[in-house]
Amino acid sequence: MHRFILAGLFWLFSVSLWGQAHQLSESAEISIITCGPDPNELYSAFGHSAIRIIDPENGFDYAFNYGVFDFDQPNFYLNFARGKNYYKLAVYKYENFEWAYQRDGRFIHEQVLHLSPTQKEKIYNFLMWNAQPENRTYRYDYYHDNCATRIRDVLINELGNDLLIDSTFFKAAHSFRQKTNEYLSTLPWGDLGIDICLGLPIDRTMYASEYMFLPDYIESFVDRMQLKSDSGSIALVKEKRIANPQTVEAWHSLVHPLVAFGVLLLLVVSISMWDWRRKKLSKWLDLFLFIPAGLVGVLLTALWLLTDHHDAAKNFNILWALPTHLIVGLILVKKQPPRWLRTYFMGAGILNLVIVAGWTLLPQAINPFLLPLIVALLVRCFLRGHTRFTV
Repeated sequence: MHRFILAGLFWLFSVSLWGQAHQLSESAEISIITCGPDPNELYSAFGHSAIRIIDPENGFDYAFNYGVFDFDQPNFYLNFARGKNYYKLAVYKYENFEWAYQRDGRFIHEQVLHLSPTQKEKIYNFLMWNAQPENRTYRYDYYHDNCATRIRDVLINELGNDLLIDSTFFKAAHSFRQKTNEYLSTLPWGDLGIDICLGLPIDRTMYASEYMFLPDYIESFVDRMQLKSDSGSIALVKEKRIANPQTVEAWHSLVHPLVAFGVLLLLVVSISMWDWRRKKLSKWLDLFLFIPAGLVGVLLTALWLLTDHHDAAKNFNILWALPTHLIVGLILVKKQPPRWLRTYFMGAGILNLVIVAGWTLLPQAINPFLLPLIVALLVRCFLRGHTRFTV
């Protein structure tokens, strides 16, 4: 939902506004900008939000964009891995902002807000303060503090009790995971990766305001917001413009993960039947399955226990991607693995069976693309746990 902008591009488009603050003229307008998703890129599949302030009399037309970071920040990759991602509010000419999304074929919707001069000035002053070098950086959170939620918070905090939010137009009945899956339907491998890495916290039903982590919902909520007035209330949006239609088309992955894992399951079942008949286990196949599964388990454990990715906690994917699979896979390299491995594989097989049998009962939704892979692990676990074949 954010727009990745390299350091060089950031400094090219950024402008130094410090010391240029002025009082907005009566013709000034403040708009919420919603940019459509790019269904072919994971980082932009959720769309984007920004604030535009245009004041023709003062020659001011800038985009205030909370979705910017640069790779040159200290310890960027380490912070990213640890869940300490720092983004910043960038301010640059609106024409440059609009051009980037027009070039990519993404829609641009503009909601011009019906604000009093005092309300405009308050939002403008806050954004100018927030854009100062010492104030512009914030700690990014993909669901709770991003380019969209920042705009929600600006409206709520700066308009205060004058802002009336209507959340009755839809029923809050989705989890963070469900909405993520919806937006990543054209990127199944990216969807799978996120589903594996994030745990139980994103499976709770969202509150209405939490839907606004998505730019589309910022637009929907703003459309229905009201402002208090002497006559009761007025619509927050006085005009809506479509600056650019959506033209980018989605392309689909040549190999869907469900197909890839389905083929893997067929191969595993076929080779396992062959192993059963010849009374000999294919060690290479188990190394191919259990070592990668163990590496995934190590990654999930690290995300859960050693980082600030709080949404990666309590991850039920560890039930099939046991970190101990990595150690067991390395032990299998030996010519004569220890006998206790049979007990280990029986236990692991039971865990896989619990996942498959209780698929719809687990508190965390497991990505359905993983079902063939989990069944493949189940087959090999029970084959190794039940037999005394040679290896």
